[in-house]
Amino acid sequence: MIFTVEKNDPLCRARTGFLQTGHVNAETPVFMPVGTQATVKTLTPEDLYQIGATIILSNTYHLYLRPGESLIARAGGLHRFMNWERGILTDSGGFQVFSLSAMRKISDEGVEFRSHIDGSAHFLTPEKVMQIQMDLGADIAMCFDECAPYPCDYEEARQAVERTTLWAKRCRDAHHSSRQVLFGIVQGNVFPELRLKSAQDLLDLDFAGYAIGGLSVGESKEEMYGTIKVMDRVLPRDRPRYLMGVGAPEDLLEGVRHGIDMFDCVLPTRLARHGSAYTRRGRITVRNREYAEDFRPLDPQCGCAVCKGFSRAYIRHLIKAGEMLAHRLITYHNVYFLVNLMKEIRQAIRDGSFMDFYHQFLSLYRIN
Repeated sequence: MIFTVEKNDPLCRARTGFLQTGHVNAETPVFMPVGTQATVKTLTPEDLYQIGATIILSNTYHLYLRPGESLIARAGGLHRFMNWERGILTDSGGFQVFSLSAMRKISDEGVEFRSHIDGSAHFLTPEKVMQIQMDLGADIAMCFDECAPYPCDYEEARQAVERTTLWAKRCRDAHHSSRQVLFGIVQGNVFPELRLKSAQDLLDLDFAGYAIGGLSVGESKEEMYGTIKVMDRVLPRDRPRYLMGVGAPEDLLEGVRHGIDMFDCVLPTRLARHGSAYTRRGRITVRNREYAEDFRPLDPQCGCAVCKGFSRAYIRHLIKAGEMLAHRLITYHNVYFLVNLMKEIRQAIRDGSFMDFYHQFLSLYRIN
């Protein structure tokens, strides 16, 4: 993997860079659309190329359960299976094991759980998770980690950090793909001293990149931002930094401000399924009655193909008529909005004007 820092902003910790490994050839900071089931919901690979996406995230847990990593390996790997020629990052599945499985038993050895699909019993170990991700053939793999819930007490978070470190060591030892790099995941909930301990434990293991996990799970913005600031003090500047599961525009800006290079989130596709679209002035719920005769695009300042061709009134009509095209159009716009926001952020950093961009954007954007 090659990670090069191009430009550091003079007034904050924001930076631009280039990340290259396998199929990845990405400018950073970068937003990675989520393709949980080997697809970004309603979008084709051609849509994503047009939007400008350079990396997408797929989910180890879901692909392991269905259709199975061995089938994907026989198909030639995840890139060929889904006809995607750019970068893929697979998460470890740890968050899904802990959030989706009602029946689970965790030990230092691994996690025993039942599938949320059919109730079948499974046992995942760090070694098994590494083998699954190597079979999937993603460009970037993630260590298996324990994501403590929010809220939780200090002792529960401490135990999760200890187990995350133990599993990270086993993941590093088990991972042997020359075509895939491995990132470690920092845990610690909202306890600064635990975050620092987790980060130091992982730095000693010398991973290709470092992710901040266990955020955007119910904590306040202040707690999230405080944790990002703590991580900025300790994570190395010569490795990519990845903030997992965070994608609201205001959070992207705050993350970039404190040196984050990579982001992913299901929010743009999830909002689309509920009829909500991003605009420069905040989210709008286009299914609402007030847009029935609104012939403006979703966002008059947006240059995406949807905003060039379709009105709010038309998209609301599609929603009310139960037409699938509505979800596709809003998803395309929402993903474009975040990918393009990152493009504008990168340009502002290069121009030395990121903080001006930061304040101007947030002065207009209504946080829902």
